[in-house]
Amino acid sequence: MPELTAPEPDPTVSSPDAGVRHPYGAAVGPKRVRTRHFQNAKLQGVPITGLTSYDMLTAQIFDEAGIDFLLVGDSAGNNVFGYETTLPVTVDELIPLTRAVARAVSRALVVADMPFGSYESGPDQALATAVRFMKEAQAHAVKLEGGQRSHKQIKRIVSAGIPVMGHIGFTPQSEHGLGGHIIQGRGDAAEELIADALAVQDAGAFAVVLEMVPATVAARVTERLSIPTIGVGAGPSVDGQLLVWTDFAGMTSGRVPRFVRQYADVRAVLTDAVQRFTADVASGVYPAPEHSYE
Repeated sequence: MPELTAPEPDPTVSSPDAGVRHPYGAAVGPKRVRTRHFQNAKLQGVPITGLTSYDMLTAQIFDEAGIDFLLVGDSAGNNVFGYETTLPVTVDELIPLTRAVARAVSRALVVADMPFGSYESGPDQALATAVRFMKEAQAHAVKLEGGQRSHKQIKRIVSAGIPVMGHIGFTPQSEHGLGGHIIQGRGDAAEELIADALAVQDAGAFAVVLEMVPATVAARVTERLSIPTIGVGAGPSVDGQLLVWTDFAGMTSGRVPRFVRQYADVRAVLTDAVQRFTADVASGVYPAPEHSYE
């Protein structure tokens, strides 16, 4: 049996039983997703799927559902710690979250985000941070932002045997320098984006995230690269898709990015459950005799 096989997709249905083309179904895929499987997926044209996760319970659910990789993102700043941006997030804050996710999965690749300030000083600092994530958090790979500017850091980490996922386009850690949430790679900037992608590949990264990039430009990058491209608001012509789980599950309040499709309204479900619980306690319906000990 080949390493990656998949049935033909049914374009009219999006349910799990529709024969959706997927590289890592339990019946045919590897017991543990490795970086080499990303390369195989690109070569075979099989889409890669990723979600963020910050805890053991969601990691278990996503892993069992067949997600290919889980990113313990510095988006925890917004979704766990209550920061306005990702900038205040520290390595010490992300390590226990990464450890919880890594312990919970049996097959998904776990990628740890390297937060702002943990690699910009140079290759030595970058490697030291990556080593902490691998040793203390049991991550399988790390991710850092920047193309040409992060080439030396990526190369140093990879040379130590640690897999790296790159991240170019809109890079949240540079939000203030970029002037806010601005689409990257439009017009003449497309060539610079392609140069960033090639720099990440040349440094040895096994994949690269393209965030908030015009679909046509993302398609050009994907065609130029031999490593997989993972889109976050980069259109359909990339090798995989990544979403923040709280966005895709309807947990996020306020503005949701245009590129997000909400697959559930978990926030509404939890709100309803809490309201029913408080009403039952107030009325004396809960706890009932079957919930009490003799």
